[in-house]
Amino acid sequence: MKFQTGSSGREFALIKRKLEPTHVGCYRVLLLTLIFAGKLFGADIASDFSAANKLYAEGKFSDAANTYEKILQTGAQSPALLFNYANAEFKSGNPGKAIAAYRRAALLSPRDAEIRANLAFVRSQVQGATLRESRWQNWLGQLTLNEWTLLAAGAFWLTFALLAAKQLRPALGAKLKNATSMFATLTILFGVALGLQAANHFSRQTAVVVSLEATARSGPFDEAQVAFTAHDGAELSVLDRHDNWIQVADGSGKIGWLSRKQVNVLPGA
Repeated sequence: MKFQTGSSGREFALIKRKLEPTHVGCYRVLLLTLIFAGKLFGADIASDFSAANKLYAEGKFSDAANTYEKILQTGAQSPALLFNYANAEFKSGNPGKAIAAYRRAALLSPRDAEIRANLAFVRSQVQGATLRESRWQNWLGQLTLNEWTLLAAGAFWLTFALLAAKQLRPALGAKLKNATSMFATLTILFGVALGLQAANHFSRQTAVVVSLEATARSGPFDEAQVAFTAHDGAELSVLDRHDNWIQVADGSGKIGWLSRKQVNVLPGA
């Protein structure tokens, strides 16, 4: 499988919010200050992004990964940024951090073929038992949670509009019957899909191992008996939390407690 690498041509956008003024003089000064600060902030991020891409092109993958991570720590996120960061981490020999970043990128851009291809490739390098999405989770994951929400809302309001039209113009009832039934059915289907995706996203968390070897223990303390060992990049289901410990289950059903610093915890989808 060909491994796709990061490209400096992939850009990311910053969201700009507009301030609605009530006291014009005061807010003009504040608005100009915010715009100036925003431009400086955006320029810094763009500069760091270009610098990281250059480091990657020069083969300095660890330095590139650190620079991408610095950008992420500012709160900036985009599929391109996460994609390039994941590539750099993989090239640095950190498959767990790469998988976590690819998965975060896939949440933002679930139909990106390069993200999915690289995620599958890195997953194929991981040793030991690990979790994989089921077919229905993969199918639901083709759309983001926001996209499922828009589909469900759109179908609902179209159904409502058709029902209202039938009440206002009874003569159109027969002609609108099939369309009304179709959109009502779609409302139910999209609503169920939205509910499943929301439950998967908010209730089903995944812990990705980011250390070379992570020792899962029978209890949430260092002296507990060893339950199993997970390798870098293993994806585990999160069951519970206690202080700085996370209870996880691997792909074979083994359960144990891992230190929080050994994993990255991600939403389900």
